[in-house]
Amino acid sequence: MIFEGFDLEMIELPEATLRVRHGGSGPPVLLLHGHPRTHVTWHRVAPLLARTHTVVCPDLRGFGQSSKPADTPDHSGSSKRAKARDCVALMERLGFGRFAIVGHDRGAYTAFRAAMDHPASVSHLAILDGVPILEALERCDARFATAWWHWFFFAQPEKPERAILADPDAWYGGSAEQMGAQAYEDYRAAIHDPATVHAMIEDYRAGLGIDCKHDEADRRNGRRITCPTLVLWSLRDDLEMLYGNVLDVWRPWTVHCEGRGIESGHHMAEEAPETLVAELLAFLK
Repeated sequence: MIFEGFDLEMIELPEATLRVRHGGSGPPVLLLHGHPRTHVTWHRVAPLLARTHTVVCPDLRGFGQSSKPADTPDHSGSSKRAKARDCVALMERLGFGRFAIVGHDRGAYTAFRAAMDHPASVSHLAILDGVPILEALERCDARFATAWWHWFFFAQPEKPERAILADPDAWYGGSAEQMGAQAYEDYRAAIHDPATVHAMIEDYRAGLGIDCKHDEADRRNGRRITCPTLVLWSLRDDLEMLYGNVLDVWRPWTVHCEGRGIESGHHMAEEAPETLVAELLAFLK
């Protein structure tokens, strides 16, 4: 039984309907998953945090069983700004006007945008395995293009969806042994759903366009994250190879930034949950 003691709801918001798991008591913390996961990726982390915090885990707009945004030429419905509005609306619906937010991978971009756009709502920001989209693109070199080639493939119309849906299991990998049987079943349902695969790819198309423009405007206007910021990265992933000291990438975007690499592969919530929870609890206290 995963997420024992948590409630599972479909919550209708002004711009989206999100599948949400929430439980625990205490200060609120919102956990945002990455690509191609759903909120279930947090099933080993959320119960530990829920001993001292109210934990909220949604499927991001477009992902899992949450609603899918309409397609537009600028991909604005899949923008991190739109998803950040969902986050604030969701937490307000649950009774929280101010909350901590933790984002992994693509969810880190939504968490960053929520803290940037809604500083009165976000008390703490934790970024797991990510740097700002603008920084990634401006620092792009042959190493980045080789390791993260999928960013640019996903920007192409139609072809990514066709390639993925031809054999989602081979494309994305994962296993019940690594993820847990129930989490793997939930994940497989998502990656085999054509509407979800398309919406997940739209998240990348927004990243290379409208999201990047939002980052550019922030930097041009001197805006920074004002709440305490924690950055954690997986030592068996490639952020250090690409950027060296990851904190140096984040410091121009934050007022206060701390963090370190942890011994894990990319999906740290699944691979190193106890270490991750210890870092988050020390940061949130």
